[in-house]
Amino acid sequence: MAVWRSILMSSFLAVAAASPVRADAVVIGVPAWPSAQVTANIIHDVLNERLGVETELRERGTLTILSDIGRGEIQVHPEVWFPNLSAMATRLSEEKNVLSLSPKSVAATQNICATRATVEQTGIKGVSDLVKPEMAAQFDSDGDGKGEIWIGAPTWSSTEIERIRAHSYGYDQTMTLLEMPEDVAMAAVDAAVSFGKPVVFYCYGPHHVFELHDIVKLEEPAYDPARWTIVTRAQDNDWLAKSHADTAWDASSFKVAFATSLETGMPEVASFLSKMELTPEDVTAMSYAVVVEGKPAEDVAKDWIAANADRIGEWTK
Repeated sequence: MAVWRSILMSSFLAVAAASPVRADAVVIGVPAWPSAQVTANIIHDVLNERLGVETELRERGTLTILSDIGRGEIQVHPEVWFPNLSAMATRLSEEKNVLSLSPKSVAATQNICATRATVEQTGIKGVSDLVKPEMAAQFDSDGDGKGEIWIGAPTWSSTEIERIRAHSYGYDQTMTLLEMPEDVAMAAVDAAVSFGKPVVFYCYGPHHVFELHDIVKLEEPAYDPARWTIVTRAQDNDWLAKSHADTAWDASSFKVAFATSLETGMPEVASFLSKMELTPEDVTAMSYAVVVEGKPAEDVAKDWIAANADRIGEWTK
């Protein structure tokens, strides 16, 4: 059974049409992953209901959201990941002085993962094992001689870096690197578990997949900055050849970012965004509710707000 291919081919993305933005509204970017979607809706509801501020929600890729903050078209990014976006965030915050970063952050992880059953079935231990043709062949679900691995959604900054990592390790020669929406990829993981098929994929945490399945992070050499050189697609057409990253990710985290103009124009909004502090448990529960329980992100946000009124009260003082 071609797990990845069949699920990808049977899925589709609904693209929402943009609506006009009110001049007095705070525009909140909505990236393409569950926890950020819930957080965006929490910010939207709190600004509306607690602070009386008009808002707009805008679905955009994470890089586009930051670029739009730089152009004054969006005011809030609910979940900026580091080190993925460190260079862009530094440029916007320190060089252009248009972006402010919350002092609060959530510790995170980024890895290549497999299910426990996959490890036992294939004998895979480390990311470098994927370079071996005989190992990669065990992840071949469509008979083309190469395995398949999901490396992220097309709009994620991490996806470009995972392509660099695959090239640096060399498993881009033995594995087909799949880019697809996260809900499709997680459905493929669920299907692989159900049918007892081996599966390997990019994983990040906090995330519901660690609650749903027995997941193993594949071994890698410890992060070494001397072995990480990231040139982005936007910076150079020859970005892949000029980049290198063949160790584990550096320690990761994410935080809210917002337009610096809010500090003077809407100080109560900037204050709230700077005080908002989520836990890994919050984020995992949000992801689980959206993906596993099938609840709309806006409903999960309303439930979370109702259950955390005291915390929100502290953030909006």
